[in-house]
Amino acid sequence: MSVLCIGEALIDMICTDKGSTLSAGENFLKKPGGAPTNVAAAIAALGGEVYLSAKVGNDPFGKQLQEVMNSFGVNTQHLHLDDHHFTTFAFVSLMLDGERDFVFNRGADAHLSMEDIKSIDLEQQQIIHFGSATAFLDGKLKEAYYHLLKEAKASGKLISFDPNYRHLLFANKQDSFIQQSMIFLQQADFAKLSDEEAMLITRTPTLAKATERLLEICPGVFAITLGKEGTLLGMKGKTWNISSIPIKPTDTTGAGDAFVGAVLYQLDQLQVKDLVQLSLDEWTKIILNANKAGARTCEYMGAMEAFRHLSSAIFTN
Repeated sequence: MSVLCIGEALIDMICTDKGSTLSAGENFLKKPGGAPTNVAAAIAALGGEVYLSAKVGNDPFGKQLQEVMNSFGVNTQHLHLDDHHFTTFAFVSLMLDGERDFVFNRGADAHLSMEDIKSIDLEQQQIIHFGSATAFLDGKLKEAYYHLLKEAKASGKLISFDPNYRHLLFANKQDSFIQQSMIFLQQADFAKLSDEEAMLITRTPTLAKATERLLEICPGVFAITLGKEGTLLGMKGKTWNISSIPIKPTDTTGAGDAFVGAVLYQLDQLQVKDLVQLSLDEWTKIILNANKAGARTCEYMGAMEAFRHLSSAIFTN
C-alpha cells in the first residue's frame, strides 16, 4: 500500500540579507516547499511509497518541483502542471526582532480541483494525509480537499491531518481556520499539532487544557510536538511524553514535516487498520523514531536538503 499527500506545492523565496525587509532585500534563496510536499519527500526518503496530489504552474518553477519530487522517488502522476496559473510563491525575510516580513503570491496551488483528483485510485492508498496550510483558504483546492476527505472516509482509509497554521495567511480568518481544523481533527485517525496550534484550535490558554480538549475531540491518536522537549502522545483518554534526541540545530524548517513523514512511513509498513489498537509500546517506538527524523532534519539548512540525508537507518541508531 502507499500514502497520498494532498495540498500545496510551492516555492519559498528566502531573503538571505539578514534583517532586511523584502522591499530592501536583494538576495533570495529559492527552495521547493509546501508542507504536504515536504511530508511526501520525507516518506520517500525513508523508503516509503508515496503519491503527491497538488497543482503547480507549467513553468520553470513548477517543473523544478516535479523534478525534485521525482528525484526523491515520490510518484508525481497526480501532480498537475497548470498552463493558466503560475507556481505559488512565498517570499519571506526574518527580521532582527524575530518577526517575519512575508508576502504570499498564490497561484496554481489554489486551482487543484475535484476534477483533477478524480483520477486518484484510492485502492492503491492506505493513508491519506491532509497538510492544510493553504487548503483552508477559499478556492478549488479547498473543495477538492473536502471531497477527498469524504471519499477517503467512505473507503475506510486512514486519515492523517496536520493543521500547519500560518498566522500570516490566516491573521484575519482565524475563526475559519479553527472551525475547519475541528472538522478534520474529528475525522482523523492521526493528527499532529504544535503546542501553539493545539492551544489556538482548542481556544485554551495552556497546553494542559488544550490536551484535555483534544482527548475529547480526537477519536484517534494525536501527537503534539514540543521541539527539544520531545512529543506529547495522546490516545484512549491518556497522554504520554516521549523524549527526543539532543542535537545542535542549524535550521528547524521541515522538522515537523519530517516527523509526520516518519510516522506515516511506519504506519504504512504496519498496514494497521485501527491506530488506537496499537499498543503503547508500539506507539512509543513510532514516536521515538519520528522524533529522530525531526531532530536530524534540524541539522541541515533547508527541508529538502535535510531529507536527502534522511533514511530509515536512523531508526536503528
